[in-house]
Amino acid sequence: MEIILGIAVGIGLSAACGFRIFVPLLIMNLAALSGQIQLPAEFAWIGGTYATIAFTCATLIEVLAYYIPGVDHILDIIATPAAVIAGTITTASMSMDMSPFLKWTLALIAGGGIAGLVQGSTVALRTKSSMTTAGTGNVIVATLELIGAVVIAVMAILLPVVCLVIIVLFIAFAFKKVGVFIFRRFRKPIKQTDKNAFSRRLPRG
Repeated sequence: MEIILGIAVGIGLSAACGFRIFVPLLIMNLAALSGQIQLPAEFAWIGGTYATIAFTCATLIEVLAYYIPGVDHILDIIATPAAVIAGTITTASMSMDMSPFLKWTLALIAGGGIAGLVQGSTVALRTKSSMTTAGTGNVIVATLELIGAVVIAVMAILLPVVCLVIIVLFIAFAFKKVGVFIFRRFRKPIKQTDKNAFSRRLPRG
């Protein structure tokens, strides 16, 4: 049961990394310092005092940078692979009593994959906001992302099972949206082709 809870905590923190990279790492650091979570020896550095200073500075820079027009889109390019790496690390750090191969495979697929999926969703949302509001709505998007990172990270530590259920529902919703988008993209050309073919078969004169 502890293994499952640990994985749930790691996956929840990984999802939060998709919203903001350093916010969940800072919350994870504070949780380790307070004794809320236990970290294995190879990841003990996450719960260190120097890590607190580093994560705090990085969090402030990251949060403020997303409120600067233009910089937010540049950060998205950097943040996408960084979120996958952070998600992999957070899941691996909470996956105890496993073989290294199984732990890192799970961390990369589940942790990195979920972090990348969430990050990709935020990139798409910010791009749509920039197109429809000329960038003025990006401040709201950045604020919602920050709130999402904090809430998901805290929930992952305090209510890991509930957080995992929410993440599963989010993944199902995301795949449904992608499926509908792909279906609509391919449906129109097919319909147009069928219509043209039918018109060519009609007798003329």
